[in-house]
Amino acid sequence: MTLSKAQFWIFRSKETEKVDVLFNPTEYEMESGNQYSEQEIAGLQTPLSQFTSGERTTLTLNLFFDTYEAGIDVRTHTSKIVGILDVDSDLHTPPTCKFIWGSLDFKGVITSISQKYTMFLETGVPVRASLTVSMLSSQTMKEQYQEIPRQSADRTKQKTVKQGDQLWSIAAEEYEDPGAWRHIAEANGIDNPRMLLSGRSLTIPRLE
Repeated sequence: MTLSKAQFWIFRSKETEKVDVLFNPTEYEMESGNQYSEQEIAGLQTPLSQFTSGERTTLTLNLFFDTYEAGIDVRTHTSKIVGILDVDSDLHTPPTCKFIWGSLDFKGVITSISQKYTMFLETGVPVRASLTVSMLSSQTMKEQYQEIPRQSADRTKQKTVKQGDQLWSIAAEEYEDPGAWRHIAEANGIDNPRMLLSGRSLTIPRLE
């Protein structure tokens, strides 16, 4: 049987970067839930609970790194994962990513990383570390509409371009997906997305 290597897929603005973990985790934890509001009804002793929305799933990973035998700085490996927290200069936000291992395919954003270094060379270079990585699931508006049947479809709308707006930023605001800017460009006959004049009215198409 071939060993399945755990990976992070990092969706940066210009490319998808794939990073192998040094050792597969021995366990991971997932937590899901729902939100309810309470409604008080006259004549009833206790309020009624009403479903309002689901909560996003959290994934917690404990990852181990050891480079003692190689004699190299363990941060050459840990920094690739910690770096996912950095803001992408084109997206203006940290990138979304996936953690893929066997049947687990978890897409989301990394909300926190705790780093612990426990072994060092005589020079002080760390060669053993553990990371606790917390991820929050994320889906674009398009993905949610495709996954959950709804009685009413999302509708086409109009939007006036403001100073500094870009198609990708409008797509991020309207669809929660910067990569969906092409839908807006096609709906408005925009050949050059860099030539976007403030004051112009754009049609924001519904996502099928």
